[in-house]
Amino acid sequence: MGDARTKAELFEHLARVGRALASGKRLELLDLLAQGPRGVADLAATAGLGVTTTSAHLQTLKRAGLVATSRSGTTIRYRLAGDDVAALYAHVRDVADTHLPDVTAARTRYLGQDADEELGRAELLRRARAGEVVVLDVRPTTEYLAGHIPGARSIPIDELADRIAELPADVDVVAYCRGAYCVFAHDAVRLLTGHGRRALRLEQGMLEWRLAGLPVATASG
Repeated sequence: MGDARTKAELFEHLARVGRALASGKRLELLDLLAQGPRGVADLAATAGLGVTTTSAHLQTLKRAGLVATSRSGTTIRYRLAGDDVAALYAHVRDVADTHLPDVTAARTRYLGQDADEELGRAELLRRARAGEVVVLDVRPTTEYLAGHIPGARSIPIDELADRIAELPADVDVVAYCRGAYCVFAHDAVRLLTGHGRRALRLEQGMLEWRLAGLPVATASG
């Protein structure tokens, strides 16, 4: 039978994960790494942090077993330690959104009101197979190459205004980005509808698509 000391030790080890998650910026880094492996400089630039600060956050996540690394020459790339880490991040996010009114209010301020129409994953697959929609990935190109919905076209959100003509005008466009808290798809729908195009958002995004076990294509096929 275990004693109080070993029990306390066990729970302290469990708490290492909780302490690693107790930072908005570290959660944001997990959100970015859910899109695919990345280097420190890339993560720093995307998250709006200094390289030194980003490296420190990543080391905290690594000590908690949430991220792992690989080396290519002098470059170290970080990745999530497993799909269970992506699921953990998604659960933390969803629990907070369900039980903290401040999260819901902040999400609305950031993403805007959900006035644009949303399409579920099953319906997207059905309509894409029937040729009724164009699936549009508006994440940065590196994230698209790391993994995307099969058949999706890549036009990063910061290029979309200049490339609308590349999208056919006779079918609906379904835009998606990183996940439930990614603003890119919202911005894409607003931009496209403002130009007279019929546009919808995919329910949630690439993180949730992966967690649902749906097919993912990469640059290598």
